[in-house]
Amino acid sequence: MLDARICDSLKAVRGELERKGALLTRVQLDACYSLFRERFGPDVLGGLDGEELLDTMHAHGNYDSLVYWLEFKKDEELPAVFGSIAGGSALKFGIYRSNETGEWMTGNPRSQRQLTVTQAVEIARLHRDQLIAGSVLLDELRENASDDDYAELQGRLSEIAPDVAEYAWGHKYFHMLNPGKLDDFHSPTYQRFHLVKVLQVPPSQDGRYVVAGRFVAMARELGIPMNHLTTALNRRHGAPHRYWRIGTRLGGTDSVWDTMRQEGCVAIGGELLPDLSDVGYSKEGRERIRALLEKHYPNSPQVLGKKARQFLNFVYAISEGDSVLAADGNEVLAIGRVAGDYVYVRGSACPHRRPVEWLTTQTWQMPEREGLRTTLHELRKHAVNLVEIERRVQGRPILDIPPRGPVLRGVPARIAEVLTRKGQVILYGPPGTGKTYWAERAARELAARSAFGAGFADLDSGQVKEIARDGEGEAGLVRMCCFHPAYGYEDFIEGYRPETIDGQLNFVLRDGIFTRLCVDAERSPSKRFYLIIDEINRGDIPRIFGELMTVLEKSKRGKVVHLPISGRPFNVPDNVFVIGTMNTADRSIALLDTALRRRFGFIELMPDISVLGDSVLSGIPLGLWLASLNRRICEHVGRDARNLQIGHSYLMNGERPVAPFREFARAVRQDIIPLLEEYCYEDYSILGSILGNALVDTEKMTIQESLFDPSQREALVEALLAPCSELAASAQSVAADEAESEDTDSNGDDEEEPEGAQEGNA
Repeated sequence: MLDARICDSLKAVRGELERKGALLTRVQLDACYSLFRERFGPDVLGGLDGEELLDTMHAHGNYDSLVYWLEFKKDEELPAVFGSIAGGSALKFGIYRSNETGEWMTGNPRSQRQLTVTQAVEIARLHRDQLIAGSVLLDELRENASDDDYAELQGRLSEIAPDVAEYAWGHKYFHMLNPGKLDDFHSPTYQRFHLVKVLQVPPSQDGRYVVAGRFVAMARELGIPMNHLTTALNRRHGAPHRYWRIGTRLGGTDSVWDTMRQEGCVAIGGELLPDLSDVGYSKEGRERIRALLEKHYPNSPQVLGKKARQFLNFVYAISEGDSVLAADGNEVLAIGRVAGDYVYVRGSACPHRRPVEWLTTQTWQMPEREGLRTTLHELRKHAVNLVEIERRVQGRPILDIPPRGPVLRGVPARIAEVLTRKGQVILYGPPGTGKTYWAERAARELAARSAFGAGFADLDSGQVKEIARDGEGEAGLVRMCCFHPAYGYEDFIEGYRPETIDGQLNFVLRDGIFTRLCVDAERSPSKRFYLIIDEINRGDIPRIFGELMTVLEKSKRGKVVHLPISGRPFNVPDNVFVIGTMNTADRSIALLDTALRRRFGFIELMPDISVLGDSVLSGIPLGLWLASLNRRICEHVGRDARNLQIGHSYLMNGERPVAPFREFARAVRQDIIPLLEEYCYEDYSILGSILGNALVDTEKMTIQESLFDPSQREALVEALLAPCSELAASAQSVAADEAESEDTDSNGDDEEEPEGAQEGNA
């Protein structure tokens, strides 16, 4: 029996999927299963032999072959909703025909061997006979079979069909013939993960078939097809993640739990080890860590090897979304979810960290003792421990950790990840894609969390001023400058600037914005300082940065250089971060200074129509209209067209889609059209192909300005939709005929829209 809350949750998820049309109906599912049996059922395969059998079963290039239908078939005949077996090479089927040589091959990726056609046919016969024998076993399996029945099935299949039943493709074949008796999770990892998530301890026996009875019982209890159940489970739980126990005592004595708890992280000590982010997830990387451990923490080879694996797993094997337990011996102090990549905090007693969102701090004892002699251990031996973790997480009984703001998602999370790894990042993309917006938002949010342990939106007015004190003579934690052709080293690092003193013109040595930031950061090492460089590509970067190129790199932070003008020592502290923005309509990242490109991480921001939601103005669905416009730009402008698309910000008013219609019309005339005219280099034939000949007079090489008169609104709508007439019949446009709030009065005068109209479109 399913837990009542889980049962209700799965019903709700399945209902939502059904409303969105994301599930096949029972009739459609039955038709797919019947078609598969007609093409590849035991009776069909039993009637084939020789090369016909070989090609029907194993010819990947044959779209009517069994292996193609199992792995690649995705159309109206057989939608790709029956569980994926993608990944790996064709050798997972035991045999394949090489595209290069046309020869049949078998073996494994490291040791392949060529087969004669006769040998290949023998393997196909073996597979056919085992599939038929396995199908008979499944047909004989009784309804309402128990765990013991499925355990027996597992054993029998392993005996009579070892070359097919033990593989994902064999499991999928048997499922397609018996969807009421087998689930369509073709990986044991997925099967057991989903059972744990619904608080069921999986059977102890290994195998792809031993757990099937659990899913059959769930589908029966919910009264839904197996395919609906597994789709709902996938939607509710996501992809499988791992569970890790992390000890909270360094050297078995000093507890770091308070640091983990307060700073939202897990840590594993290693104070004398350097930043490990570049060692690589490989045997060589493990050996590098082992050598460092041997140097700083000499011990036996066995202990050093074990510790090296733990550090390597901490840096690379743990993934965002994994569950972590902070534990003192067998006592669990908290359960959290990994929220980001490895972070190295210089100067800390526990510098090697992973950010974590703590979910519950209720203390409890693990039912089965596991991993107590290691600092980092993956929990997988005792499923009862995993179920207990899920029971407590899904119940969420206690969380006594002060809130640090919601977990970062989307673009800010990506920015934070790159800054942690590189120390500086450049956001690049076409105009209007929100580069400056996201740079400011991310910098303020990260600075707020670092300084006050809360999100920027939760700060009081005094704290907000400390983040950004622009115009008050004392700069805050987030500062901003904009590069341009006249911007120089003296503005950024240091230089002599003219100043009138006692009526006399003097040249005074002054620090630039970046030097002042670094000085302030050294004075406040517990806080993080952010510099946003807008339009970074518009400046002469090598001249502006000067010797900063040497010490900006994360591995060289703290290294001292002497400034050539003042001669004083200068370094970039660890708590300084740089966020640049770059408009690719002006310059490609490929043209950036090579030294700069090596020191910065890069995040591309492209037009995102999802932020426009379902907003429709006078029958024009803004998101779909913008997507259509950008498709035509890519089609007609030329090689650099991808970087010359129109960003969604042009159709946004703050964080909401532009409204009313007159504001949209202004954006088109005053922002979008001039940009397109520049892109087209006054070639009005190309401009007409993009905007449509109703809006562009290609003969007179002019824009039809009269269409932007408020009285010509209907004509303008028609002109804007002309190049993309398919949008007029879109679901958004049709729905808008009933729901859209008009922004003109009954006389057609351009008046303020009714209260709530924007909310309805947002």
